Amino acid sequence: MKAAAKWLTASPPRLLVLGFAFIILVGSQLLRLPAASASGEPMPWLDALFTATSAVCVTGLVVVDTGTHFSLFGQIVILILIQIGGLGFMTMATLFAFVLKRRISLKERLILQEALNQSSIEGIVRLVRRVVLFALVIEAIGALLFTVRFLFDMSPGRAVFFGVFHAVSFFNNAGFDVMGDFRSLTEYVGDPLVNIVTMLLIVTGGIGFIVLSDLADFRKNRRLSLHSKVVLSMTGFLIVFGAFVILVFEFTNPNTMGPLSLGEKILSAFMQSVSPRTAGVNTLDIASLRQSTQFFIVLYMFIGASPGSTGGGIKTTTFAALLGAVRAMIRGRQDVTLFKYRLAQERVYKALTVTLLSLALVLAATMILATTEDHHFLMILFEAASAFGTVGLSMGLTLQLSVAGKIIMILMMFIGRLGPLTLGYALGPKKERVLYRHAEGKIIIG
Repeated sequence: MKAAAKWLTASPPRLLVLGFAFIILVGSQLLRLPAASASGEPMPWLDALFTATSAVCVTGLVVVDTGTHFSLFGQIVILILIQIGGLGFMTMATLFAFVLKRRISLKERLILQEALNQSSIEGIVRLVRRVVLFALVIEAIGALLFTVRFLFDMSPGRAVFFGVFHAVSFFNNAGFDVMGDFRSLTEYVGDPLVNIVTMLLIVTGGIGFIVLSDLADFRKNRRLSLHSKVVLSMTGFLIVFGAFVILVFEFTNPNTMGPLSLGEKILSAFMQSVSPRTAGVNTLDIASLRQSTQFFIVLYMFIGASPGSTGGGIKTTTFAALLGAVRAMIRGRQDVTLFKYRLAQERVYKALTVTLLSLALVLAATMILATTEDHHFLMILFEAASAFGTVGLSMGLTLQLSVAGKIIMILMMFIGRLGPLTLGYALGPKKERVLYRHAEGKIIIG
């Protein structure tokens, strides 16, 4: 027993996995309480586990409608799970330690380093303080703007709750909404305030707290780190390019953009370009999109947000490193460079490993779901990519999942939130230093 406990707590990745699993189990038990349901009936255990996993892993895939199935208590539980999952349970634990004026131990700093995807523990406590501050300030501003807008549509108390819930959900890239009837933001497709505030919340939550910290110091330092430059440039490119592609594909679709004005089409194109990068909010009916658009969204969900953020996917920096490697190979250069900086070979290997592992997971989940679920392939692939990227967009399959399908999706959301490498480090053997190198061999590539 002691040996098992020692193994479980031996490394930061394992503690991270255990911490998230514990929060999910606690959340599922709370959601099973009769008080959490609007009908007063306890929720089935698997559905509660699915919902809690989706909330903690900030995904947004649901098997019941959040706005109508859950009571106010149940919705507040989901809101708290989203906040804990988005910021990370270690960040929240550190916040309580600050309040209690308790010293942060070395082991806790190592776990925070793993949770925030940092290369060292230097300045990690300062970063945690900033993470909490940025999150609370941005969510508060978003909640205020949403509340002002929702006051035109509902009672003041309801408007305040809707404003807070959606600000927290969208900043943490969770995709949960309480609009009811699985509508998401479709009734606000042409509303500039709701769309712009939503997109800003998603982007600020998705670029990562490291970049936000860098931007906060820009006036003082007058420079950005390479990481921030890569994240901001890739984020900007993906948003604009995605909006252009979606606008072209859907411009004449009578079931989505067809009836909209030109301004509404552009606004909805940008929303659907921002949202697949792990947010899960939609103003157009996802099931009514053309297959070309749906497949394009799958690619965006796979790329995801940025490191150290509330989002999932392989991350924008991984995608940038792969593009840099392709460019270097085509130009016959040995070094992979971004913004005139050379990337270490180990970083390129890591990007390749993350991408291949993630692709293998999505394909494996798709093949299994294709066996357990009787639906067409693109719908199954879309759902698997959405779960892995912790996105939350759905073509409708999640509501019809079998028991086996729900279990597969729960595992995919969990792996997607933690990352395949973190899970691999947690479950794999301890790394050993290799004291030798093999002789060089040659194979033909391509």
